Amino acid sequence: MKLFPKDRKFFDLFRKDAANLREGAVALQDLVDRFEDVERKYERIKRIEHQGDAITYELFSRLRDTFITPLEREDIHGLASGLDDVLDCIEGVASRMWIFKIDRPTPEVKALVDIIAKAVEQIDEAVDNLESLGHVHDFCQRINVLEHEADVIARRAIGDLFAKAGTPEEIKDLIKFKELYTRLEETADRCEDVANVIEEIIVKST
Repeated sequence: MKLFPKDRKFFDLFRKDAANLREGAVALQDLVDRFEDVERKYERIKRIEHQGDAITYELFSRLRDTFITPLEREDIHGLASGLDDVLDCIEGVASRMWIFKIDRPTPEVKALVDIIAKAVEQIDEAVDNLESLGHVHDFCQRINVLEHEADVIARRAIGDLFAKAGTPEEIKDLIKFKELYTRLEETADRCEDVANVIEEIIVKST
């Protein structure tokens, strides 16, 4: 028996949104793992981000037009906005890899992207199980752990950049990669924000 008997279209749209987000994370991972055709791969991520915008618009439109919703209105808005924010951050990371014309991703960039891909996978699983609340708390806990790992890697990587910056070339790398590490850390933070919204939904529904 479903715990939310009202308009289930919201859950279908959330699943669609989370699946699209996961596609964006997979595309970002492909970009850093096979760092070639960067502009083409960035354009693909941008198209995925535009698809996410369209789903978010549909969610907000449905929220506006629906009198009785399966979740509290603020939670629907928060979850839709959170998913959109994560995908915006992914697109922002990809755009900077292209704009900055970096030679290749550092091991730290690859590690951070791998964490983000894992966190987004957990978001997708949590959203897919949200209607029945099956194991949702476990997915959210894993996202929190991954976000902490991203913080540690990003801070260490930025510290190393400052320690090594001496030549003009190293200073250029400092500027470019500090921005990338910061954006990647922010992406992980936004994943945790989504987990927090889902946790709030669980608390209200149990």
